[in-house]
Amino acid sequence: MMNEDSKNEQETTDQPTVEVETTSAVETEEKLESSPASDDDSQSEEQSAEERHPQDEEQGAQPTEETGENGEEVPLSEGESDEAQSTDETPSVDESAAVEVSTDAPEAISELAEIESLEEAYDNSLRAFSEGEIVKGTVINVDHDEVMVDIGFKSEGYIPVSEFEVDENRMPAVNVGDSIDVYIVRREDAEGQLVLSKEIADQKLVWDEITEAYEAERIVTGTVVQRIKGGLQVDLGKLRAFLPASQIELRPPQDFEQYIGQNLEAKVVKLSKRRRNIVLSRRVVLEEELAAQKTALFENLATEQIRSGVVKSITTFGAFVDLGGIDGLLHKTDMSWRRVNHPSEVVSVGDEIEVMVISVDRDTEKVSLGLKQKTLDPWESVEEKYPISSTVTGKVVGIVNYGAFLELEEGVEGLIHISEMSWTRRNIAPSKVVAKDDVIDAVVLDIDRGNQKLSLGLKQLHPNPWELLETKYPVGTKLMGRVRNLTNFGAFVEIEEGIDGLIHISDLSWLKRIVDPREVLKEGDKVEVMVLSIDPAQQKISLGLKQIEPDPWIEVPNKYKIGSVVRGKVVNITSFGVFAQLEDDIEGLIHISELAEQRIEKPEDIVSVGEELNLKVIHLDPTERRIGLSLKAAQAEQERATITQYQQKQQESSQPRQKDREEMTAFGGLLKEELNKSGSEDN
Repeated sequence: MMNEDSKNEQETTDQPTVEVETTSAVETEEKLESSPASDDDSQSEEQSAEERHPQDEEQGAQPTEETGENGEEVPLSEGESDEAQSTDETPSVDESAAVEVSTDAPEAISELAEIESLEEAYDNSLRAFSEGEIVKGTVINVDHDEVMVDIGFKSEGYIPVSEFEVDENRMPAVNVGDSIDVYIVRREDAEGQLVLSKEIADQKLVWDEITEAYEAERIVTGTVVQRIKGGLQVDLGKLRAFLPASQIELRPPQDFEQYIGQNLEAKVVKLSKRRRNIVLSRRVVLEEELAAQKTALFENLATEQIRSGVVKSITTFGAFVDLGGIDGLLHKTDMSWRRVNHPSEVVSVGDEIEVMVISVDRDTEKVSLGLKQKTLDPWESVEEKYPISSTVTGKVVGIVNYGAFLELEEGVEGLIHISEMSWTRRNIAPSKVVAKDDVIDAVVLDIDRGNQKLSLGLKQLHPNPWELLETKYPVGTKLMGRVRNLTNFGAFVEIEEGIDGLIHISDLSWLKRIVDPREVLKEGDKVEVMVLSIDPAQQKISLGLKQIEPDPWIEVPNKYKIGSVVRGKVVNITSFGVFAQLEDDIEGLIHISELAEQRIEKPEDIVSVGEELNLKVIHLDPTERRIGLSLKAAQAEQERATITQYQQKQQESSQPRQKDREEMTAFGGLLKEELNKSGSEDN
């Protein structure tokens, strides 16, 4: 053991050496971080360090204490200690040995052999450690500035506190006696101090682990420290790696902040020691896990199984449920027996639900799921619950342009068609009859369980007013109504609220030919009409306007007999004949062939509008309300009458002359006759 003075001298010498070691370690660390690093480079640096500092090794060959081969201190006897101190003061070992030999030769030879043995052990200790090597060391002292570590070398090394994690008291998070890995930066610096680095050792060890994991495709675990451009930065223990955004999840996440501080498992997909670049992929790990889960899940998956899952995403047509490695589709039609307008009405993203497996396609890896299949189909008993003609109560859940949907219970809906909403109001908007969420009564009209259709009616809750019309308004009844609408074929007249009757264009007038109902009526007019017919099934009622007055054609056959000659006025000329008015609203047709004996091309050549003519009735059809007239027949009739009249007059005038001739028997009578004849000729 050294005496007190030697010990104090060594402590004084060691203090500046620590500062040199600290500075050297930091510089070496910065060089390793800023320049490409590899195992070959480290070996080259170690060799260069040995070549650059041979004198350091020679200087280090002068130990302050004797050490064994394993770095342990070898205790010296009191005499040996004194001799060792004397050796330090003498220029060399050989000189000291020569002096001792000259005094006491046998004892000197023994001491010299022991010294050579110690020097050999010292040289062996130096050869056991190389610069750039990572070795185990034991912490022997800790303070606020540095940590002293013994690696079994001739001297201890000092590591700056900045290379350790510190506690709240700014003390290194290591204790005396702890075994740590250190990197030999330099075996001896200019001051003979051993230069160590824990940070470099940690980095090299982590690099080795990362490299091994990369080559073996093993999973590594790191802590997300911050978000950077394009992804996340992950701490792998003294090394930082990059985790791209596309490799974080199976689908790129929206919120990156949620990962900060989390420990994630990933694989190294790219590694470059020279660039100190490490790229990770968590997605690869998830895909492998997912593939394994899929394989295991598909082996056990079967229809009608009840499985638990988490709603992963929602679309307009359904929701995708994660069954633990397999996404199944829960279509909105399979979510509930009731009508589902959007899947979000039933489930939300993140919900944990139990579903039934409806179908499994292992070739395409498609799974169909159902929620409603877990309960009984309400349509199975709908006929027993809601018999036809029964009155039911439900809630209006939907209104469309053709009707309204009424929910009787979850999964059972019926349609109230627009035609079943009112007995009297046609083409009315359903929203004017019912409103959404109204609770109303309806009558069951029809059930189609196979197609899950239920027909309901509102108007059936009230008596059908059309069935009462036959009793209320028998055929032939005269009543007042309001012209509600005019069409090309007639007029609709409202006889009571919601009930309209039709006056056909042919029932507007007995005699006048009506082309447009607007010639006789206009909307809003109040008119008296007669009920002609009622059809409750078709909800139709026929009305007549002309029937209010007697039919003038009843007297026509008596007034205008066939063969009679009547007086008529030309009111219309057509290409096929002439219409002549016999009296108010009674017209007859003079066909073009009945205008003259000769062939006529244009009726205007014979007659003109407004001309009054004698016409002969040649045809009469009261049913069709037609009268056939003839001008040529009337003229021929008139000519025959004139000839007959003339002949009658001639006959009457010839009777006195014959009587006079019979009385003339003498010559005088004959002479008188001759004279009279001569006188008439002169006139």
